[in-house]
Amino acid sequence: QVQLAESGGGLVQAGGSLRLSCANSGRTFSRNCMGWFRQAPGKERELVAAITWNGGSTYYADSVKGRFTISRDNAVNTMYLQMNSLKPEDTAVYFCAAADTIMIRTSIRGYQYWGQGTQVTVSS
Repeated sequence: QVQLAESGGGLVQAGGSLRLSCANSGRTFSRNCMGWFRQAPGKERELVAAITWNGGSTYYADSVKGRFTISRDNAVNTMYLQMNSLKPEDTAVYFCAAADTIMIRTSIRGYQYWGQGTQVTVSS
């Protein structure tokens, strides 16, 4: 089975950068759409970025376009989220997720596998 675990979160000053990683310790997810979600205090979980099974297509929330980059390396069963120019409003728990489809999905209901989350805190 797919088993996901995030890493790379932490505390960073506004304007700084972090790179999140999502490793799959279970079966390969080369044919899974993958996504990064986040949930801030008092807000619903939202999709930040998604990527198709082969990395050929990506999606970004308007709030992170131009600042975040999603990528994946299927050879090592790992997905990444490079976060640059971080803002305090990016503070949230970030979750890695996978969907049982090779095509991109933008709805939280389309994802079947989830990591435990990693905290990202951006100070002003």
